[in-house]
Amino acid sequence: MRSADLTRLLILAAIWGASFLFMRIVAPVLGAFWTAETRVALAGIAMLAYMLLTHQGMNFGRHWKQYLMLGILNSALPFSLFSFAAMTLPAGYSAIVNATSPLWGALVGALVLGERMNARKLAGLVIGVAGVAFLVRLGPVAFTPQVLLAALACVGAAVCYGIAGAYSKKKSAGIAPPQMATGSQLGAALVLLPFAGASSVPGTVTPFVVVIAALLALLCSAVAYFIYFRLIADLGPTKALTVTFLIPLFALAWGAIFLGEAINANTLIGCALVVLATWLVVFQPAPKPSSASVPDEVGS
Repeated sequence: MRSADLTRLLILAAIWGASFLFMRIVAPVLGAFWTAETRVALAGIAMLAYMLLTHQGMNFGRHWKQYLMLGILNSALPFSLFSFAAMTLPAGYSAIVNATSPLWGALVGALVLGERMNARKLAGLVIGVAGVAFLVRLGPVAFTPQVLLAALACVGAAVCYGIAGAYSKKKSAGIAPPQMATGSQLGAALVLLPFAGASSVPGTVTPFVVVIAALLALLCSAVAYFIYFRLIADLGPTKALTVTFLIPLFALAWGAIFLGEAINANTLIGCALVVLATWLVVFQPAPKPSSASVPDEVGS
C-alpha cells in the first residue's frame, strides 16, 4: 500500500470515527431526526454542487428509485438510529457496533442474493454478536433498559447497512458511486424531512452546535464519501474496507479525549472481538483455482 493510500485510509477512519463524537454532541440538542436530516441535507446539497461543477450528470429521471431506496437504507434509517443511540451511548460503543455492518451484509447476502455462508463467515457473525453483547453488558456504562434499547438501535443501523449493500449489488450496480452517494443523500433528506418537521428540538441550538452539525454533514458525509471512492479506485473495495477496523479505535480516542468517555478492559475486549469478526468476514481466503480455470490478474 502506498503511503498516500495509507494516509487517506487513516484520514477517512479519523473522520468517520469523529462522526460518532459529533452525533454525541448534536443529537441531544437537535434530536435524532433533525440530526439525521441536517446531516444528509447539507451533505447532499454540497455533493450535488460538486457534481454540477464537475459536469457529472445525476440522471434523476432514470435512477430516482435507486437513489430513494438506498437513501432510506444507507442514510435515513441508520443515521436516525445512530443519532437516537448517541443520546445514551458513548461514541465508542456506537462505532464498535457499526463495525459489525459487514457481518450483517454477509448474512443478508446469503439470504437474499444466495451468496455462500461458509464456516468462516458464520464464525465471524457469532463472534461479532458476542463482542457487542460483551461490550453492552460489561462495558463502563451501567447496563440499563435505555442502554439496551440504544444498543439495539445501533444493531438496527448496522443491519440497514447490510441490506443496503445487498440492494446496491442487485439494483444499482450500473450507477457510478459518486452519483449514487449524492442521489442517496438527497433521497434520504427528502424522506426524513416530514419526520424532522413533526419532531421538536429538545435543546438550545448554539453556534457551537451549528458548527459541529455542519462538520458532521460536510466533513463526515460529503468529504468522507469522496475519499472513500478514491480509496476504492486505488485499492479495490476489499482493501478499502479495512477502514472499518480503524473507525472504532478513533471513535474511542475522540470520545475519551473530548468528552471524557471511559474506556476499560471490557471495552477493548468487545472492540477486539468485533474487529476479529469483521476481519473473518471481509477477508475471505481465495478459492483454489482448478486446473481448467485461468487465474485472474492481480488487482483485477
